[in-house]
Amino acid sequence: MLVLTGILPNDGWVTAFSDQVITQGESGDDVIELQARLQYIGFFKGKIDGRFGYGTYWALRDFQQKYGLNVDGQAGDLTKQKLVKASNFDAAFVHQNLEAGNEFTYFGGVPLDQQVRKKTGTPNATKENRVSQGRYTMDNLPQGYSKADINLMANAVYGEARGEPYIGQVAVSAVILNRVADPRFPKNIPDVIFQPGAFTAVSDGQIWLTPNETAKRAVLDAINGWDPTHGALYYFNPETATSAWIWSRPQIEKIGKHIFCK
Repeated sequence: MLVLTGILPNDGWVTAFSDQVITQGESGDDVIELQARLQYIGFFKGKIDGRFGYGTYWALRDFQQKYGLNVDGQAGDLTKQKLVKASNFDAAFVHQNLEAGNEFTYFGGVPLDQQVRKKTGTPNATKENRVSQGRYTMDNLPQGYSKADINLMANAVYGEARGEPYIGQVAVSAVILNRVADPRFPKNIPDVIFQPGAFTAVSDGQIWLTPNETAKRAVLDAINGWDPTHGALYYFNPETATSAWIWSRPQIEKIGKHIFCK
């Protein structure tokens, strides 16, 4: 459960983050403010939920690039200062709607009362349909990513997780993207996937199987910000894993047959 810890002033407006550097995998009030400010000026199109996934990461990188900042996908002091100057944050509006479970957005220039849909019993669209609403497609990819990268990811996902539920295939996609964003790993898709010993599908040759459309869709869902693992860098099958080291990693959750961890 996401705990909202911020203390709001009487007028509901907050003008500063905490002192922490906000990075992918973080959650809480700083991420809520980050997402809201990025959405206010049109960079973040996703759901404000306080979880720093890949959608937030790409929106932040786009903001950094446009405003002449170091493009690293992390909200340090300079990025936060620039973001505060470029945007507004109505903390009362955002937190009240989060706590009420309402569907809402926070785009600048749009009346707030036009950006809220009160919580109802109507179920949301299935996660499998998320890609149809996503910003990125095969013909419109984030800067630095190519169609060849996406196709290679689909090969890896199909080789690693074709027997997993759809969310499990998105999860494997997200792990690849999380590694690209993490300074401890290579900086591009091919080097992450072909890093020695990183993926079983590379070792046993299953990466060269022809992926299906489900694997490709899962990759695009991850590119568009869906990270079911909440920032995981590793995963393993507990029924087959023999490495003592992988069992020592802090576990986040189990999806299908895989345990995802930090």
